[in-house]
Amino acid sequence: MRIGLLGTGPWAHITQGPALVEHPGVELVGVWGRRPEAAAELAVALGTHPYDSPEALFAECEAVAFALPPDVQAPLAVRAAAAGCHLLLDKPVATTVAGARQVADAVAAHDRASVVFCTLRFAPETEAWVAAQSGTDGWLTGRADWFSPVFGGADTPYSQSVWRQERGALWDVGPHALSLLLPPLGDVADLAAIRAIRGPGDLVHASLRHTTGATSTLTLSHTVPPQAANVTAELRGAAGVSTLPERADGGAVRPFQRAVDALVEAAGGGPAHPCDAHFGLRVTEILAAIEAALDA
Repeated sequence: MRIGLLGTGPWAHITQGPALVEHPGVELVGVWGRRPEAAAELAVALGTHPYDSPEALFAECEAVAFALPPDVQAPLAVRAAAAGCHLLLDKPVATTVAGARQVADAVAAHDRASVVFCTLRFAPETEAWVAAQSGTDGWLTGRADWFSPVFGGADTPYSQSVWRQERGALWDVGPHALSLLLPPLGDVADLAAIRAIRGPGDLVHASLRHTTGATSTLTLSHTVPPQAANVTAELRGAAGVSTLPERADGGAVRPFQRAVDALVEAAGGGPAHPCDAHFGLRVTEILAAIEAALDA
């Protein structure tokens, strides 16, 4: 598969660019970025070519991967699908329901494959855990806690991310949490019934009711100190207690390559991955409803 990369930030440098270069099943055609000089620099580092416009890159590719802020990604994804490209999207697809729906509609209208890269869902250990719990009946409740020090004193390349500063952990890691809880517990039954409160910094607590009758809670923050950072998920029910296994400390390159595999399979006529653009739309609807509950 001939694939292009849109975006030149830390995610493109650290994860997506190296993953595409090293993947044996794809050819990285080139890079486009909003800053031409950054695109040229990244293209040199990856051994590929910079492109002056997204459309020029779309014309040379079968698929495109996005490493852009969500509300920059969404309209470009619509244009890419219309140009005939399959989509490897970053999460969240957009921070507005309208933007996410436009992406999902474009994928359907142009019969394109899509995958939304939720890092944990494509890590082998986590993917196996989600599959096993989704095949288990009788869950009563679940929780997902994501305590991150991105804005709490840690030295990370994402601390300067403007969109993360503006939208907080709810929109950045909320999709990860939902990608773990929705498969075993079912869709959120009633968006209007969501309850949420704010805590210190950007901390958010939210409670959800699912179509299976189970309930769940999300606790999300990017403003805890490094010594308080942790990521966990847990389910409780007739089968007992099941806790998310620790992920091997190998970074996000291999999970991203597994997302590429899923896109290649779907584009070749295989089944759509559960984390596709329509799932991305539903995640945006849920996060927007949590935000509305916070505002209320």
